[in-house]
Amino acid sequence: MGTQMRKGIILAGGSGTRLYPITLALSKQLMPVFDKPMIYYPLCTLMQAGISDILLITTPNDMSKFQQLLGDGSNLGIKLSYIAQVKPEGLAQALIIADEYLDGHPCALILGDNLFYGSELTRDLKDAVGKRQGATIFAYQVQSPGRYGVVEFNEGGKAISIEEKPDNPKSNFAVTGLYFYDKHASKYAKKITPSKRNELEITDLNKIYLENNNLSVKCLHTGATWLDTGTPDSMMQAAQFVQVLERRQGIRISCPEVVAFQNGWISTDQLEKLAEPLNKSGYGKYLLRLSRGGH
Repeated sequence: MGTQMRKGIILAGGSGTRLYPITLALSKQLMPVFDKPMIYYPLCTLMQAGISDILLITTPNDMSKFQQLLGDGSNLGIKLSYIAQVKPEGLAQALIIADEYLDGHPCALILGDNLFYGSELTRDLKDAVGKRQGATIFAYQVQSPGRYGVVEFNEGGKAISIEEKPDNPKSNFAVTGLYFYDKHASKYAKKITPSKRNELEITDLNKIYLENNNLSVKCLHTGATWLDTGTPDSMMQAAQFVQVLERRQGIRISCPEVVAFQNGWISTDQLEKLAEPLNKSGYGKYLLRLSRGGH
């Protein structure tokens, strides 16, 4: 059934004011995080979840640059669409903007500056994709939860409250920028009223699911890593994380070409074709090695 297929949304809008002056000329999601553009990381997370129909929401100004980088996705065996967010008015706005695109499908929404990595991650993602009813969000233990949406659990490990950027967080568990919703998300998002910050908060959408007893909050495994890259410090940390991991293990993470190949969406020949124009870079050489049966 067509309606069963989950669509993906990457929210890569906003003006990146916390990164000024770096972002005055270029979207933060096009900035490098070590050896690849930031947008590759969330794109690969959705692809790892098995999602191949993806909408990228960005600013009218940046859209052509994303299209230049990613195209229509056909070279990766996926379908990429684009839509402009004229004025950023909160994360939940993404689901209103995407309403027509979603057309009654369940979806996964990921923030364009979030990086996820871990050996159990694909399993967690596939579990969330498999759930037809309600919403699934991920929590991650952090040192300063007050910067995020914070989820509170009862003794049985069930989520009982979510607060947006609280002064006195009730736990150290932050809600990450990855959300799986059933087909009702756009309808619920339209009911939300703007917060004090004059934004449609994703926390308010998650609260609707929580109140309906239809919200599943999964804690990311301790071996998993979640980084958001909205400040110069966090961008540097993310780049160093990727560099150390890739150098130590001789692998490259979050390469869309590799995920497409592993998912069987492109052939060995297609992977080689994608690698050839990049073969002067370490990235291209890595893709070539994989296409020739290396690791």
